[in-house]
Amino acid sequence: MRWPQRAAAMLLTTVLLVGPPILLVRLVGWPTTDTPRVALWQWVHDPLTEQNLTLMLMVAAWALWAFIAYLVTATTATRLWAGVRWLRHLPLPTPWQATATGIAGAAALTITTPTTPVDDHQGTTTSTTTNTEHDNAKQADTADGITVRGGWLPHDIADQVTAAAGLIWLRRRRAYRPSRPRRYAENAEDLAALPATVVAVQSATVSRPSPPSPAPAASALPLFGFPPTGVGLVGPGALNAARGLLITALLATARQTTVVLVITRRAVDMLLGPAAPRLRPGTGLRIADNPAHAAALLAAPDTASVLSGPADDGRPPVLILDEPPPVSLANILTTGVMTVAVLGAWPQAPTWHVEADGHTHASKENTGLRVCVLDPVATADLLTVTGHLHPPAPDTPTHPLPRAQAPRQTTPHHDTTRSGKRVLVRVLGEPTLLIDGTAMAVRRTAAQQALVFLAVHPDGVDSHLMAEALWPGLPGHRLTGRLYTTLSEMRTAVRATTGIDMIDRTGDRYRLHSEHVDVDLWHLIAAVDHAASTLLDPATAWRAVIDAYTGDLAAGQPWPWLIPYRETARRHVLDAYAALAATEPDSKEALAYLQGGIRIDPYNADLHQRAARILNDLGEHAAATSLTDRYTRRLATACLTHENTHMNGRT
Repeated sequence: MRWPQRAAAMLLTTVLLVGPPILLVRLVGWPTTDTPRVALWQWVHDPLTEQNLTLMLMVAAWALWAFIAYLVTATTATRLWAGVRWLRHLPLPTPWQATATGIAGAAALTITTPTTPVDDHQGTTTSTTTNTEHDNAKQADTADGITVRGGWLPHDIADQVTAAAGLIWLRRRRAYRPSRPRRYAENAEDLAALPATVVAVQSATVSRPSPPSPAPAASALPLFGFPPTGVGLVGPGALNAARGLLITALLATARQTTVVLVITRRAVDMLLGPAAPRLRPGTGLRIADNPAHAAALLAAPDTASVLSGPADDGRPPVLILDEPPPVSLANILTTGVMTVAVLGAWPQAPTWHVEADGHTHASKENTGLRVCVLDPVATADLLTVTGHLHPPAPDTPTHPLPRAQAPRQTTPHHDTTRSGKRVLVRVLGEPTLLIDGTAMAVRRTAAQQALVFLAVHPDGVDSHLMAEALWPGLPGHRLTGRLYTTLSEMRTAVRATTGIDMIDRTGDRYRLHSEHVDVDLWHLIAAVDHAASTLLDPATAWRAVIDAYTGDLAAGQPWPWLIPYRETARRHVLDAYAALAATEPDSKEALAYLQGGIRIDPYNADLHQRAARILNDLGEHAAATSLTDRYTRRLATACLTHENTHMNGRT
């Protein structure tokens, strides 16, 4: 709230507190016990006398004022107490930190200049903007890991989740088969956004300026953070730690096929809850009926080879049991060639007491160690990126598909009554805000992100949905004010330059003014919809789609929420290239169209197959082989070879 609004609110509160008592005292006097009383029988016989009505009105007026005074007093006391609690929890700097802060402050005062430098590439200014830019990282990124809703992950595990999520999108790009152009966003069935926990981890990792150094305690125990002789897990975070071990092992399995995870069926029920029936065995994962069955699975021919030693990265097979194994079996399991975790106390092995935040104690060798902890919902979300969890039933979707509809007005009419300036939002390629063709610096990185978000929602979007997408993982009560500040500053800056309102707010819904603002993405949407419906000269309409696509949506930006929308736009252009190639009688021209589509998406398998087929038909066998070899090397570089397809599943 800005200072004029604060001043108005304080003035209104003062008037409500002081005004009514002054009027009541002047008109009817102070409420005293000397007020004339009315006998009960007289009140019942004739209650509507002038004296009685005056008395009732006076009592009601004083009671209303007392209620208002109580509300103001209670609200003020609550805010004061919140401030006191904040001050009590405010961390005070150590002497070294105070010295470093003083030196940094002196240096800042020494080099400060009257003008503020502007980074045209990022569209950000001032050190205050930098603090806002990385606020999400401060909330979700701790010194040794990342906190998300439902758990905590070490940095290396979070990076593996982000890499696995990236592979899912690359696999979707590889598997897509371009077809005849359809209306915009009609082909988004397999572009469902990834689960909320995955998106929060992606956002935290991409916003981290640089990978931090590994924590010494974590590096002391390389075997998934657990001792090689087995461990029993107790305490409020025991099950959460076992879930973290489950995800850690399956992520390692994606990189090292020698890592095998065996878990008992009852342990699966304890760890996953309602999602347990959807867990499916696969490469690197076995589900046993009991500890004896688990040992038998580890001794099976396809897994026995891993017992000869740990994997290439020093990580051994993993066994998660719901109860301690028999003594005879425990002697075999605690030999140090596998990581064994029991959900409860285990007399034959050390017992770790795990706190809810992942810190462990009550054991000499793990003092100060913090392990990955996850709740059932976060675990189920992360299992989707490993490919070991069946998707939910179609009638109960957990993650809505991205929706992008055509704007209400495909050719915006620009308001030139006040300034005559033209506002263009360019989001295909590098996001840019243009005023009469001149780029306008956007002060906040969040404002640039919000501008793209509004561009992909031409009909507007709810503020809560927008805030959760821009700042995933942050508490909901902090998002509304942050979004309001971000959009208000951008709207004020554009209004000061052009005299028009670029962003319209109706209740809790924001949208870009289609009458005042032109967006290049909206022209692409209109071209796609026209190509899908036209019956006359469709080839010209398909070329219009290609011409309207001037680059990837917000090219180079790693925002996780953006990926489904970016892929939607890319697929429509691939459809146009494929349609032109399919209807082109000249093989060389058709090949040129396919090569254009390959430049847009070099990971698409269908376009490469069509291009290689045409090259072979033309007798260019060497060129076809070269094209196939380059594509194979590109897939291998991206870890998309057939050896890793077990993670694909139905994600």
